[in-house]
Amino acid sequence: MTVRLRLASVNAASGRDLRSGRVDTPALVAAVAALDADVVAVQEVDHLLPRSGGVDQTAELAAGLRAHGWFAATVHGTPGTPQGVREAHRTLPEEPSYGIALLVRGAFDRGLGFRELRMPAGRGRLPVLDPTTGPRLVPDEPRAVVSVVLTTAAGPLSVLGTHLSFSPWHAGRQLRSVRGFARTLPRPLVLLGDLNLPPGVVGRLLPWRPLVTGPTFPAPSPKLQLDHALADGLPAGARVEGRIEQVGGSDHRAVVVDLTL
Repeated sequence: MTVRLRLASVNAASGRDLRSGRVDTPALVAAVAALDADVVAVQEVDHLLPRSGGVDQTAELAAGLRAHGWFAATVHGTPGTPQGVREAHRTLPEEPSYGIALLVRGAFDRGLGFRELRMPAGRGRLPVLDPTTGPRLVPDEPRAVVSVVLTTAAGPLSVLGTHLSFSPWHAGRQLRSVRGFARTLPRPLVLLGDLNLPPGVVGRLLPWRPLVTGPTFPAPSPKLQLDHALADGLPAGARVEGRIEQVGGSDHRAVVVDLTL
């Protein structure tokens, strides 16, 4: 039986519009829903934070897509504030937090459920290009990867979502950790996310099949591909159509994959 799925990775930038600087969660929800994807890995997601109006962005995104949403907090508190943040060792439903989400529309293996791997932050402060303010020094943050196994008429399909460190050295170590985490998951498997690494480095560290190629950052005039969709164990007859799309006012463009199994 033929199965068609659409998978996407979106760096939400907390719903902040690059042009206006304002957070607009409804606009973000509408933009993600317009992708009409069966699975969306979302990075830079706010959870009950004042800057985004105290809303649960994962729940809003899931409702807009009519999907099940899973949020993995990586820090508690608002990144970039003088008060600082605390590392999230686990997600606390009522704790204002920031992290990643995985949205799934359709059936998945509820016995396995959503699984997480948490990865600690690197030390020190690193230069990061902020499209609105220019280069600035910011501390590294803890990271996470979330997996789910879809149940389709063609068999299981594992999907992972992640957002790696903006320190290239640390992101490389984390990518190896993701590979180890994925070792026991059923194939075929697709990894979606903002890896903060260019394709050449990703290919050396993780020799999986790239499903989308092209620059994704910064969104207005992208020069680098930091956002990726990679597959391992795709059957010989699988068909892939990948593309890059602007989603809302984010500083990243999204990667979208139409997969036929």
